[in-house]
Amino acid sequence: MATEDVALAAGAEGGTLAKPDTQQLAPQKSIINDLSIQIATVNGSGSQSANSVLLKSIFRMGVPVSGKNLFPSNIAGLPTWYTIRASKDGYVARKKEIDVLVAMNPETSKEDMLSLPAGAAAIYEESADLKQFRQDIACYPVPFDKLTAAVCPEAKLRKLVKNMVYVGVVAQLLELDMTAVEAALRKQFAKKTKAADLNWAAVQAGYEYAKENFTKHDPFLVKAMNETAGKIIIDGNAAAALGCIFAGCTVAMWYPITPSSSLVENFIDYAKRYRIDADGKATFAVVQAEDELAAIGAVLGAGWAGARAMTATSGPGISLMAEFAGLGYYAELPGVIFDVQRTGPSTGMPTRNQQGDLLSVAFLSHGDTKHVMLIPGSVKECFEFAQAAFDLTEQLQTPVFVLSDLDLGMNNWMSEPFSYPEKPLNRGKVLSAADLTRLGGFARYKDVDGDGVGYRTLPGTDHPLAAYFTRGSGHNEKAQYTERPDDYFNNMERLSKKFETARSLVPRPEVVQTGKSKIGLIAFGTSDFATRESRDQLKKEYKLDADYLRIRAYPFSREVHDFVASHERVYVIEQNRDAQMLSLLKLDVAAEEVVKLRSILHFNGLPIDARSITDELVTQEGI
Repeated sequence: MATEDVALAAGAEGGTLAKPDTQQLAPQKSIINDLSIQIATVNGSGSQSANSVLLKSIFRMGVPVSGKNLFPSNIAGLPTWYTIRASKDGYVARKKEIDVLVAMNPETSKEDMLSLPAGAAAIYEESADLKQFRQDIACYPVPFDKLTAAVCPEAKLRKLVKNMVYVGVVAQLLELDMTAVEAALRKQFAKKTKAADLNWAAVQAGYEYAKENFTKHDPFLVKAMNETAGKIIIDGNAAAALGCIFAGCTVAMWYPITPSSSLVENFIDYAKRYRIDADGKATFAVVQAEDELAAIGAVLGAGWAGARAMTATSGPGISLMAEFAGLGYYAELPGVIFDVQRTGPSTGMPTRNQQGDLLSVAFLSHGDTKHVMLIPGSVKECFEFAQAAFDLTEQLQTPVFVLSDLDLGMNNWMSEPFSYPEKPLNRGKVLSAADLTRLGGFARYKDVDGDGVGYRTLPGTDHPLAAYFTRGSGHNEKAQYTERPDDYFNNMERLSKKFETARSLVPRPEVVQTGKSKIGLIAFGTSDFATRESRDQLKKEYKLDADYLRIRAYPFSREVHDFVASHERVYVIEQNRDAQMLSLLKLDVAAEEVVKLRSILHFNGLPIDARSITDELVTQEGI
């Protein structure tokens, strides 16, 4: 039972810092390596470096960790929150509850304090006096401005350095290894020795103040483990960009848009390192187009010419790409489009998370159009699916979309190192001049192999029979213009057959099935992290062992149909309002299976958490 919490004496006469009075919370059992830390600051305050140091310090201690940044989409000075989750069990989804709050934003500090569960800890500027709002929270008031002024003579730098003071306070209270903290900090400022020294002094000031003035009254601790050895920390956009390099991509056409911009920015950085020939000349092209429609048009043009080309965008850009997406589908042009999804509709909330583009991407453009989608569920798959997308787009001769989201694309994730690709690039059915001489010609849109995919030539192929018209209007097998009903019917049937061929080529789902459960869960993308944790909660708390399938691509492979057929009830977990994945499944599975499908939806802009899934499933099951 909580009593008065720790408080700092109001005064600090003559510039000296007074030791706080202490009225203790009831003793609690230690909670080790199972906590979430939320740092509440303002946009533009320079807290990113401090938060990164905290995250990587815990990582260096061998504790599984993840970080999520919740920031405003418009101007500096608005609230931002960064959450670090440390989990001995390896859980990396957002945790619904906050255990340790660092309240550095006066505008939100009261609300942040009131949102904490009982027994949490709060670190805050002493003048805020947040202890008045809660009697069940361990409070640690800190004179941040005075501590910062003591270590940083330059007033203009104090706003940035102050953030490192809270790193020291958190480190002392959670008992972080200061060797790991210093190593993380010096790596953060690797090329700036003076900055590193100044920031390290601020960390030490915060640490020493907490050590001398606070008696710990919260249960949260971080202890060294050995669960991060050999692992890396990377965000999904950087991983996808690296995958594009390994896939042989040489062309990027884009229009900047949150949260996809860093994907192309990372590609540019990698290309400058790895796409330079022996003479120092670039062997890649990056063009910022006037809008997203122009960007995808240039990508398809480059793909038609034989280059491996891509663009990256988000929901509003996808909307603009509809016309060229239809051309790519109907004229059968390769190109890769990365959609890092965010909250919509319209401009929506550009810096919030959602899985809301599934239906628009699957059928992007008018008429009977269907697109292949790859849906990575980790940074490792961002790397791998980027490579797979370029092979698939040329094998199938159609645009291929890779659907990530803001949570995966922009946030830091722990991962196993990426595997160096061993398979050669698959360029699909491309005929050379020698092939044409041997065959005596070809028909561009003829289904020779029964898979719906025709053969193509590349511009510049030195053979009189290599040329053909690429048409977005009606055409027959020989690429000749036609409006004959039978030609159109046959062409559309062949395109449908090609889409069926894609079922056997796209990444297959991951399935965890005991053969005993009547309940199945289906999730995809970043919902996977929370779904796996929820399965553990269901088993531990309710003795419910639910089977699980993670969709990794559309069109769905046979395993998805079999999974639905083998369960009485199947819950489809997704981060949008309108159950978009459920809608795609209803269109794909047998009619008699549709009644089995149910929804668990999460669409408030925050990444989905395990507890929300568990609570909703239990409610629907009537447990």
